[in-house]
Amino acid sequence: MTENDDRIRTTHIGSLPRPPELLDLLTRRQDGETVDTDEWDSTVADATRDVVARQAEVGIDVANNGEQSRVSFNWYVADRLSGIEGKREQELWADLQEFPDYAEETFKTDVIDLSMHPIVTGPIEYTGQDEAEAELAGFRDALAATDADFEGTFVTSASPSVVTATHVNDYYDSYEEFLFAAADAMSEEYELVAETGMTLQIDAPELLTVGQTAAYAGESLEDIKGATRLHVEALNEALSNVPAEQVRLHTCWGSYEGPHHLDTDLVEMLPEIYEADITGLSIEQANPRHQHEYRAFAEHPVPDGWTLIPGVVDVKTNIIDHPETIADRLERVADEVDDATPLVAAPDCGFGTQAGLGMVSPEIAWAKLEALVEGAEIATERIDG
Repeated sequence: MTENDDRIRTTHIGSLPRPPELLDLLTRRQDGETVDTDEWDSTVADATRDVVARQAEVGIDVANNGEQSRVSFNWYVADRLSGIEGKREQELWADLQEFPDYAEETFKTDVIDLSMHPIVTGPIEYTGQDEAEAELAGFRDALAATDADFEGTFVTSASPSVVTATHVNDYYDSYEEFLFAAADAMSEEYELVAETGMTLQIDAPELLTVGQTAAYAGESLEDIKGATRLHVEALNEALSNVPAEQVRLHTCWGSYEGPHHLDTDLVEMLPEIYEADITGLSIEQANPRHQHEYRAFAEHPVPDGWTLIPGVVDVKTNIIDHPETIADRLERVADEVDDATPLVAAPDCGFGTQAGLGMVSPEIAWAKLEALVEGAEIATERIDG
């Protein structure tokens, strides 16, 4: 993980805006159309190279490939796991069910419909080695082509429990069997990423959103915590061959503009999340529902040796966060954590977690990242001063 010896560095959470030509190809692939392989490869390569260059241009310190070739942060795994066939409509998050008109008009796009979940109809095994290796090679090629000089690089991968939370189980006898099968399968992807020497980012929003799912909506806080403990146990099993020093984890309350009035409190969930075998933790702090929760880090201190990656830029609004506001968010987190805990500034979530469902206009997203870099510089000066 990045050391915080002289300044607050910057990163982001994975997905970045995709160009229109790539969104068109993703749409056609989702619709079952045959897409010319050469056209796909060249479009993805161009998009990856451009997004890497743009990160260097705005001054991001720890960069990735922007997830350009993925239809979403979670459902890309349907192309890398066996046993998945067809889709079935599922209920959206519990908070949205109280506002159905809003949900209907907001969460269905030309590329992806968030109410339609892939169905697991057979044993889950990892079959995506070629696709994963191609994505990693494409990122390395983009880094070489742009001659970008980042302080670090990372690659995102779906957690076992986000796989099980967003796929319908029609095969396994129990949820636990389903979860640990997903963990066994995804471990292969984690190890592929680790072998490159890059940081592995585990995307695990369900560690905080489990109470919003159909299975746990309305359940007690203790039951919700129990589910999170089980999810962390499965993740740790999947990471058993990956050094903790190479792993950071992103969790959140869902990267969607919704009411969020049923979200769990961070102070209740941090002790469960701290059991993960990681050394970097990314959590929302710009989300207006949770901006007060920086205090949770004082009540439950970040484990020794971990880097905290607070989200200090909102990804759900086209208002460009003022650099001074970003610095304020960083400074109040810094006041609550031990002086030895490194901070890396980031947005709350990705800017394109679901292709075609970008709540922030692409150019505004990049302007927000520019503000992030400036805000981190201001915060560094304030804290060091």
